[in-house]
Amino acid sequence: MITEDSVREKLGEVNYPGFSRDIVSFGLVKEVLIDGSDVTVKISLATRDPNVPRQIHEGTEAALSALEGVGKVSVDFDIQDPPEPVTGGDPAAGQSSIPGVKKIIAVGSGKGGVGKSTVATNLAIALSRTGAKVGLCDCDLYGPSVALMLGAEDKQPMATEQNEIIPIEAHGIKAISMGFLLSEDSPVIVRGPLATRYTQQFLRQCLWGELDYLVLDLPPGTGDIQLTIVQTVAVDAAVIVTTPQEVALIDARKAIGMFAKVNVPIAGIVENMAWFECDHGEKYFIFGEGGGAKEAEERGVPLLAEIPLDVPTRDRADSGQPVALEDPADNAISGAFANLAEKLSS
Repeated sequence: MITEDSVREKLGEVNYPGFSRDIVSFGLVKEVLIDGSDVTVKISLATRDPNVPRQIHEGTEAALSALEGVGKVSVDFDIQDPPEPVTGGDPAAGQSSIPGVKKIIAVGSGKGGVGKSTVATNLAIALSRTGAKVGLCDCDLYGPSVALMLGAEDKQPMATEQNEIIPIEAHGIKAISMGFLLSEDSPVIVRGPLATRYTQQFLRQCLWGELDYLVLDLPPGTGDIQLTIVQTVAVDAAVIVTTPQEVALIDARKAIGMFAKVNVPIAGIVENMAWFECDHGEKYFIFGEGGGAKEAEERGVPLLAEIPLDVPTRDRADSGQPVALEDPADNAISGAFANLAEKLSS
């Protein structure tokens, strides 16, 4: 007998184009209707790429046709254009892909102090070590740290005659950050509209060139900058960074909710500072244990990585030599970021 559970289980074999995650875990399957042996699947998408619904349609038909007892398979799509920017301006600045950039991955947290920039920077380097061309955009205008982590805080980006920004290159990746434009003791004091404009310039007026991945290091919270990003460019996936304790998970849920409302797929959760391991090998769960895994299970998304709290990792970030530069075979933290990169690129 055909049931909704059996249909959804089979749909779990249909991956979103370009990702290893399936359309069920991405939350795209809105309804399953069964009429005798006939099955209708209702799927909601926000995309301008006609290849995405076509590939999902073909994958859904193939998967369900292999289910015993299934007759006619119908796929109903609710396809919406991505929204226009919240503020006025050039209509061409609506959500779309960045020329030359194949995939955009946003790294967010909803909360500061969880190591989001550390994860974003090391993820970008780990992706580049796979042979991919990678860019890193530090979208945290008020607390930029990517310049320091890349050891390039003394560099300043150049501009073309057309006022296009030439990103800094460090450790094999291209990067842009407000930290490249200001001295370390100069605060950014701007209101929302100007912060929005700066963010759009980083995304739209930067000469990223041909990239396999552009990693966006988002600021904490779910405010103007985050909304500007998801409404300016088509983000392919979001990675949520949290620490194990409930006070961080509360804000991680808000970040997940924000991405869900703007139809950005959640790639999964990274639990940072998961434990501290002493020299004699004993683990101490300073911020609690298993919070990230539990949250991932409740949200129906993968737990992508558990990154320990590690003094050498902190030292390497402060010195501009991120831990992902280490050989993954010799460094467990670098290995964790290499595994994270592999999951996001498969």
